[in-house]
Order: sequence, then structure tokens, then C-alpha cells
Amino acid sequence: MTGQNNQFDPRKWPRSKSKSRSEPGRWRHTYAALDLGTHNCRLLLARPNRRAFRVIDAFSRTVRLGENLEQEGLLCGAAMDRAVEALKICAEKIRRGRADRTRCVATEACRQAKNQEEFKERVEREAGLLIETISCEEEARLALEGCIPLIDKQHLNGLMFDIGGGSTELIWIESDARHTRMLDSMSIPHGVVSLSERYGEDTICHELYDEIVDEMEERLKAFCSRHRIRDAVSRGDVQMLGASGTVTTVAGVYMNLARYDRSMVDGMTLGFDEVREVSERLRAMACEERALHPCIGAERAKLVVAGCAVLEAIMRRWSVGSIRVADRGVREGIILEMMRKADVERDGRA
Repeated sequence: MTGQNNQFDPRKWPRSKSKSRSEPGRWRHTYAALDLGTHNCRLLLARPNRRAFRVIDAFSRTVRLGENLEQEGLLCGAAMDRAVEALKICAEKIRRGRADRTRCVATEACRQAKNQEEFKERVEREAGLLIETISCEEEARLALEGCIPLIDKQHLNGLMFDIGGGSTELIWIESDARHTRMLDSMSIPHGVVSLSERYGEDTICHELYDEIVDEMEERLKAFCSRHRIRDAVSRGDVQMLGASGTVTTVAGVYMNLARYDRSMVDGMTLGFDEVREVSERLRAMACEERALHPCIGAERAKLVVAGCAVLEAIMRRWSVGSIRVADRGVREGIILEMMRKADVERDGRA
């Protein structure tokens, strides 16, 4: 450490004084989960309650960590600068919230970057945070963990997807009355940032849009065939759950919200026809017009059309007919897992 005021070791923070050491398991802790993706840096601070947990603070900032990553395989200086500044804010929020159980993960941009270790060392030096690069499988597992409350146990199988900035994750799940299990997962190294950089951020013409759809659908074939997913879809055994900025944006636009409202979007269901109607509207808008929409904004305006193309490929490959929208994922999964671990530690001491 260099002695700057905003640098600290989160492993040495005191527990919150509002928590009694006599309280068992999960109840004695405050939790922080940070998800550093290709496009966004997101933080969640929470305390347990009877339902699961109560969010006490949250933070999200566009950092574009994966900017130009495909060209040289390196995190560029400007992208690292943006990410570090956002992570300093996160670190201060974690400190103020007195979180004593913290996990900070990085996904596709850091998985691909040749200089990820240099970046993570800088983050630890300047922000005091230890960043862990997780595998595609771990990312999928945590995302599913966070979304389990939205899964309808009446369906035997489900397809969950997350269209990220640098990759698209697919998860094939099996459910019964008591448990939801991940049977398989697949990560496609294409997301809204990488696709928009390749095909154009301001305008993706009809031909290029179809090219994205065709490319993504081709990549989905292997995953579909190895589980005979189409047979399950034809039997009506499959539900679809979408956890990504693309899906939540489409939902907000469809509902004509005056401003994005997570409580209105999280858990709602969109029919495929409704998704396609919104996608057509978004494609017809100029980038500047999309940027003015209260549920889109300037940064997502450049990315949402590419996301709609990925979404179209998924809908074509699996004609389930509707998508349940999830404004939750990896961060929630991390917090739930940390709470369970605290309970196991309590039981181990008993």
C-alpha cells in the first residue's frame, strides 16, 4: 500500500457495530458483491432478512473495460483508468457499509486480456480491492444462483441466458419442487460490446443485423443438439429466463416507463412477438433518438441493437414463446452463496 487515504485492505475491516457477535451464521455479517464486466462495474451491499437479503447500497457505472480488447488482446490504458476510478468508489462504499464478507469478480474482459494481472495488481494497489477472474462456468453458476427465485418449478427444464458485454452465457437447467440444477452451460465469446465494435455502434443495417443473428444461431446449434432441447421445447417442458441489460431494456421500452424501474421489470414476462416489436422500433431509431429514451440512455443506445440480434438468434433457436425477465444475476448469486457459507461455518462450530 502507498498510504493514500482511499486505500485499505477490506480483509481487515471491523464488523458492523450493529451486528452482535452472538448472532448466528449469516445474520452477523454485512455482504458486498462486485461484478466487473466488459461494459459495466456493478456493486451490491446487503444484509440478510427473512426472505433472503435487503440491499443497503448499490452502484453501477459504465467503464467499457473491454474497449478495443478484440484488436490486441489487451486492456487499454483509458479503459483501466475508468475501471479503477469506478472501483475506488465501490471500495469506499464497501468501507462505509462496513461489509465484512466481500467477493469481487471479473468476467470476460479479464478472461481475454493478456495484461489482466497487471490490471488486478493496480486495482489492489490503488483501490484496495482483490479482483478474482472467474471462469465461464463459475459465471453461469452464480448467475443462475441469483435468478433461482424467478424460475417456475412447474417446468421440468429451463434455458437461462445472459447477453453480456463480451460474451453470451447459456445455461440449461432442470427443476423439481425442491431443487434447481445446472445441467450444462455454454459461453459464446461475443457480447453487445464486441459485436457493436465489429458491426458499428451507431447504425447496424438490416444486412449486418441478419449477419449477427445467423452467426449467433450457428454457434447455438451445438448446445441445442447435445441436450435435444428442441424436443423438450416441442413438449412444452421448457421455460426461458433472460438476465441481461438487453432484455431489461426491451422490457422497459415495451412498458413505456417514464424512467427505468427495476421493481416493474424484474420478474415480468414478455412474449416473443412483443420482444420483436420492440426490437423493430429500436432498430428504426437513430442512435441519438435511442439515447434520449429514459430506459436506454447514451451508452446503451450504442449497444442495444446488437443485443436484440443476439436475442433474436436465441428466440429462433428455441421457440418457447415467452421470456421471463430478470434484473438480477451474478451479484445476487455471490451474496446468497456467501450467506450459505456463513451458515455452514456456524454449523461447523456447533
